Amino acid sequence: MKRRILLSTGLLVLLAACGQPAAAGDMAAHALVGTWTLVAADVIHRDGSRVHDYGDMPKGLLIIDTQGHYSLQIYDSLRPHYASGDRARGTGTEYQANALGISTHFGTLQVDAAAGVLTLNVESASFPNQDGQQQKRIYKLDGDELSYRVQARPNGDVPVSVWRRLK
Repeated sequence: MKRRILLSTGLLVLLAACGQPAAAGDMAAHALVGTWTLVAADVIHRDGSRVHDYGDMPKGLLIIDTQGHYSLQIYDSLRPHYASGDRARGTGTEYQANALGISTHFGTLQVDAAAGVLTLNVESASFPNQDGQQQKRIYKLDGDELSYRVQARPNGDVPVSVWRRLK
């Protein structure tokens, strides 16, 4: 009899916990869970003109899990191959094109749906100055399309990324 009461109580507690509505931020973050492929990686200049920031055919992947971890990669798909075939023996031009042709980082994120803000807590990045930074991005989710604006760079350029959910 005690066993039945304990099992029943445990089941009721579990059902109550599962039946609780999620917080608004949790629900908004849940809407972003999944794997996203890059559609556009552009930059808006101070004069309002918009150009490609990672070449004409950028590639990228954004993965967001249910615990709020993310991993993001953006690549200029036209980065030159190293003539030597050895990454340790590239030229200065090859190294520069590689460094400027990638943006990768991972960490955790929070979503403020009411304000339309994603907050990325960068654990580690291809640009080491971003390690440990908190980055806020204005975002819009329209069905299976996620877009966001990164804070302006020192020269005033505003990067814009557009992602499509993979199904």
